[in-house]
Amino acid sequence: MKKETAIFAGGCFWCMVKPFDEQPGIIEVVSGYTGGHVANPTYEQVSAHTTGHTEAVEIAFDADVISYGNLVDIYWQVTDPTDAMGQFQDRGDNYRPVIFVNSPEQRTIAEASKEKLVDSGVFKEPIVTKIEDVQPFYVAEDYHQDFYRKNPERFAMEEQGGREQFIAKHWQK
Repeated sequence: MKKETAIFAGGCFWCMVKPFDEQPGIIEVVSGYTGGHVANPTYEQVSAHTTGHTEAVEIAFDADVISYGNLVDIYWQVTDPTDAMGQFQDRGDNYRPVIFVNSPEQRTIAEASKEKLVDSGVFKEPIVTKIEDVQPFYVAEDYHQDFYRKNPERFAMEEQGGREQFIAKHWQK
């Protein structure tokens, strides 16, 4: 097994776990916070926009089964890469879309994938998702982990906040 990690921010971390968690080769998907200036932030601090963090998921995966490039492809298809200040009903800098890369190889893959998306013409608006170097990742509180499994009714309401419709419009043929 060749274990690697990837970190993606794309709105509420509750909605970012399931699309990756269901893929072969995924070891674990953890909800957390990254990209800010406060150590060990809480959900309340991040939500108050005082830490600079964004909600994100850290994905441990077996690169012999699923590639980082495959994960980036999934990421594009579950986010709105044209919205710099939130995702769907989730608004604010703590919901901004970012691919956090932890190696030159990941950066090359992410940048090439972004350029391919720009060239595809899928979106009329500019692709504004940032690609940034990885920063410390802080695991979110336990009640945020595996939210889609622990709270299926509430998760279903979150998904209906525009994400499903957006995905269907742009990706499902």
